[in-house]
Parts: sequence; C-alpha cells; structure tokens
Amino acid sequence: MRRFTAYMFPESLRMSDEVPVKATAALVTSAAAGDDTVHHRLRERMLSGSAVMLLSSMFVGCMNLVYNFAVAHKLGAERYGHASVVYTLLMLLSSITLSFQLLCSKFVARTDSSAEKIAIYHLLHRWSWFCSVWVGLLLGLASGAISGYLNLPSGRLIWLLGAAIVFYVPLGARRGFMQGTYAFRRLAVNFALEVTVKLLGALALMTPFAVQGVVMAIAASVVVAYFAGFPNQQSIEDIPGTTVRPGVGEGVQAVTFFIGQVIINNVDIVLVKHFFDATQAGVYAAIALVGRVVYMLSWSVVSSMFPFSAGIRSGEKGGYTVLTTALGLVAVIASLFTLGAWLAPHALWQLLLGHGFPIVHYSSLLVLYALTTGIYVLGAVLMAYEISQKIGRVSWLQLAFSGMIVAGIYLFHSTLQMVITVQLVVMLVLLFVVSVPFVRAQEESRASAAAFPYPRPLRKNRRITEDEVIAQFLQGEFYQNEFRRYRDSFGALVNRPDLHDPYENALRRALLFRRRGLLWRQLPADTEWWEVELAPEDLRRVRVFARRQWLRYGAPGFAFLGTIERIRSRIASNSQDPFIAKLRSLSEEIGQNVQYSSVILIAIDESTPMTILEGNHRMTAAALVSPETAHQRFRFVCGFSPHMAECCWYRTDVSTLWKYGVNTIAYYLVHRNKFKAAILEAEARAASVVPPGVNAA
Repeated sequence: MRRFTAYMFPESLRMSDEVPVKATAALVTSAAAGDDTVHHRLRERMLSGSAVMLLSSMFVGCMNLVYNFAVAHKLGAERYGHASVVYTLLMLLSSITLSFQLLCSKFVARTDSSAEKIAIYHLLHRWSWFCSVWVGLLLGLASGAISGYLNLPSGRLIWLLGAAIVFYVPLGARRGFMQGTYAFRRLAVNFALEVTVKLLGALALMTPFAVQGVVMAIAASVVVAYFAGFPNQQSIEDIPGTTVRPGVGEGVQAVTFFIGQVIINNVDIVLVKHFFDATQAGVYAAIALVGRVVYMLSWSVVSSMFPFSAGIRSGEKGGYTVLTTALGLVAVIASLFTLGAWLAPHALWQLLLGHGFPIVHYSSLLVLYALTTGIYVLGAVLMAYEISQKIGRVSWLQLAFSGMIVAGIYLFHSTLQMVITVQLVVMLVLLFVVSVPFVRAQEESRASAAAFPYPRPLRKNRRITEDEVIAQFLQGEFYQNEFRRYRDSFGALVNRPDLHDPYENALRRALLFRRRGLLWRQLPADTEWWEVELAPEDLRRVRVFARRQWLRYGAPGFAFLGTIERIRSRIASNSQDPFIAKLRSLSEEIGQNVQYSSVILIAIDESTPMTILEGNHRMTAAALVSPETAHQRFRFVCGFSPHMAECCWYRTDVSTLWKYGVNTIAYYLVHRNKFKAAILEAEARAASVVPPGVNAA
C-alpha cells in the first residue's frame, strides 16, 4: 500500500509522530501550571469545541427532523421508506467519508507546521477523489441488483446516489482539515449548510418528482457542502518529496472503524426494508429518527474530543480528562433523548408524521431504539479514544459486532421489536467488552498510586542492544528439548556470543524465535533495552508473567510478592504439584549460589509496574530462599516502551489479545518457516563452510 501511495502521489508528504500539536502540548506539558490547572484548561477547551459542535448538531438534528417530518407528511409511509433507505445507503457509504475525515483530522492535529497541514490535506483530498469515483461507478453498475434487493421503484435512485457519493467522499477530507485545525465554527457551518440545502431542495422537488426529487435534493446538498468547504489556506503549496509515514496502517484502522460504525447505525433500516412490507419499513425508518438524532449529537462530542486526544501522548493524565468529559456529555445527551421519547404523547408523533403512519402502535419502540443508540454511543466514545491513541484493534472488534447484528437480524426478524432487541443485546455486550480495559487501567492506576505515592524511578545503568538481549534470552532457553538437536552445532555460538558478528546475531535470533518467536513478536517495535538495577522496594511493582501455571498462583493481580506468599503456603502444605516441586528444586540450586542468565523485564517507563518476561521461575525460587536478596542475585534487563500497555504480556485485555491472535497467524504462516530456513542454512554452512548470508530477522 505504501508503494501504491508513492506511485499515485509521488509528492505526498511525510509527517512525524513526534511533533505534537502546539495548542494541546501547551495544555498537557505545562508542568509549572500544575496538573489541576492543566486539566482544567484542557477540559475548558474540550468543552468549548464540544459546545460549538453540539449547537451545530442540535441545529442539524432539528433540521433533519423537520426534513424527515416534511418528507413523511408529503410521501406517506410507503414512499418515505423508499427515500429513507436510499439516504441510509449514503450513510453506509459514509464510512469512507468519515475515514478520510478522521485521518485528515488526526494527521493535521499532530503537526505544528501550517505548510505540512495543507500538504496533508492535499494528499488525502486527491486520494479521496480517486476512491469516490470508483465507488460511484460501482454503484451505477450495481443499481439494478441493489434496487431489486431493497424493493425500490426505480434504479435511477441508485444512480443519483452514485453521483452524490462522488462528492461526499472528498467532503470528508475537507471536513477533516477543519476538524484538525480546530476550526469548529467553519465545520459547524458546513454541516448546517448541507442540511439546509437538503431541506429546501426536498420541499421544492418533492411535488414534481416525489421520491426521486428527495434523492436529488440529497445529492445537491452534498455538492454544495463540498464546494463551501474549500480550505482558507489551500494556496500554500505542497511539500515535495514527503510521505504520510503511518498513514497506511491508521487508514486501515479508520476504514475498519467506520465500516463497523455505519453498519451498526444503519444496516437495520436496510434489512427491515428487505424483510418487511413497505409500510412497516417506513414506520421503522421514522422510529430510527430518534436514534439518528442521538447519534448525531453524541458524535459531535466525539468529533471535538478526537483532535485533543490525538495530540496527547499515550499514558498522559490529560487523556483521562478528555475521555471522562466526552463520556459525561454523551451520557447526558442519550439520557435526555431516551427520557423524551418515553414522555412524548402519542398524539405528538401522529401530528409530526401525519396520518399515513400508524406510529401509535409502535410508540414503545421509540424508547427502546433511543436506549439502544445511547448504549452504543457510549461504547463509540471509548473506541474513538483508543483510535486517537493509536490503539486501533477495537476497530476490528466493532466490525465483528456489526456482523453479529446482521446475523442476528437475519435470524430473528419476525417483528420490529425483535429487530431492535437483537441490537440492544449486541450493543450491551459491546459496551461491556470495550469498557473493561479502561476500568482495569484506572484500577491499576489507583492501586499503583496508593502503593507508590512517591515511586523511586528504576535505575538505568546502560543501554544495550536487542542482539544482546536475545543472546541472554537464548542462554536461558537453550536447555529446552526444542534445542537438543542444535546444541552440538551451535553451543559455542550461544554460550560465548560475539555480538559484533551480524551472522551470529541473525542465527541466535533464528534459534530463539524457533521457540519464542511468537512471544517476541508481541513486543512494541520501539522497545528500548537497558541494563537496570533493582532496589528492594522495586520488587513491590514486579509482576509475574500471566501464563500457564502462574495463572493459578498469580491471579488476580499477579504481583510478584503476593505470588511468592501463595507458593510458600503450598510448599508448607507439602504440595505434590510438579510446578511447586520444580520451584523447590530451583530454590535448592540457588541456595548453592548457582549462576544463572539475566532476568528480562518489560515496562512502560522507569516508574510503572514491571512484568517478568523471562526468568519467572528463577526470580520466584530466589525470593523463596531470601526475599531480601532476590533483587541482588541476577543481572536485570528491562525493555521500555510507551506502547508496552498494547502488549498482551504486559496487559491482557480484548485489544491486546486481538493483536496476539493476528501475530499468531502471521507467525505460523510466514515467520516460523523463515526461522527454520535460516537454521537449516546455518547448519549447511557449518557442514560445508560455505559463507551464505543469513537473514532471519
């Protein structure tokens, strides 16, 4: 994909992740102002942006309601269902539009240079036009099949939709530029202009053209919004010879996130149009109006939250301030609309929609639908925050849940209430799953703060290379049965490593990855390795590796000292557990001062908890002999990364387990065979003394 981007856009720009947003950085790094002042100012700015977008969304939401009520009054339930499902298709395709908006917003917000901001916009704007033309052509070619599936009166409606999408995708890039530069007023005006043109156009064209006139008005509103969104600073020229370095991976995350989002918010209307008669489909579309208003208002909060959270580095305290503010606003919005749908009298809905809608018989569904949407948008805030922090695996999780909704409605669609209930159950599960990592993170943070109110930073002695760490790790693993056949050929290479020999380093990597490649691939790419020195109090924030037998003795917190006490009690009870017997044997060896290889730790930074990556048995055995001297018996190596919380060995949750699953598939399908080939080549070299190169990395 990167080569494709370079081919399509040779002048595309380069953007560094290390460049923060000036405005956000001023808020989150001003230590002199104090944490409370920083968080207060950040919250104020977050609320200011949210207020502008919220007011705009209230206007857009009201105008959309007027638009839908006007169309419903004029066309009746059956034809309103036709017009609504075409607009819903546009919303489904908005996953592409929103993806470009999110990418443009995120990249623009992360750079200080005005020239780079414009260059980012130019790149994504051109790319969006390329996508939009292809999507428009595909819609036109598939118009017959789509109109048949949705029971539409004419394929011309899909052709008009295709014309709209050609401008709708590039509109996302323009709106992303406004969002990324905190031009919330311009963005708000653009949304308001689109809905105004749509309403006025529908009122003018419904009488002569009926449903087709409504779709023509939708297309016209998109075109007008596109040309009105012309950036003020577009005259700045592109920066030549540059590329968006992280763009491909984050582009996949964004597209995946919004595909899942638009499916969750819109696919029910499409499926109801397919499974139910035209009148019921029209009534369901009217019920969904409440959910769409809740979603639109809530998404305005997410839109204003995103550039702020994107400008905050992972783990900074300001991120929690942004997140809790957004969650609070969204919760209030969802609660008010659910309460309003419950209190609204039947006569009000009849007045708004007209006599062509038997809405009285379905009024209870309004409350159920509003509640379902409210639950989803709370989860959407959490997922959008993770996306902004470059933790994008929730995108795939949401996509999986959107597939569950489709499958659930296909299986259970005997009544409209059953269709909504399916969505409610799935959204409750989704909210629970995405909230667990945040709850756990806050509990760990509070526990860490309580245990270490003034933590002593871990002492770093010297920086070491990854090759040296791999050599140390391999020495501790070489006794395993998997290496039995390699001990004669490579014993000297492992026990007396020459770290200056690239061939030896590559071969040691291949040997270690023969057994531990899957483990190593989970570590962040930016991990820095240091030789460190532990003090006695540092043992309080050491955790054992949560795997295999350690799950029985380390859970729930896997604290090293707590695990030692549980194991000690099992030893005192004369346990016959082979795991306990192994630890008892190791304790006896350590009591005789047997020398062992290094213990390898991982952490986020010098003040955060540490997890033992390699050496759990040795550390535990040493602590069983003498807890006071356990930190003195070994050489300690620690890998630090600001993204270590994304590694399942350091923190286990849905997101990190998803990454583990993806890496597992890649390891067994691709990388494991590479490592085997490298070892075989080395064996052949040792036998024939032929110097072929080895590339096991």
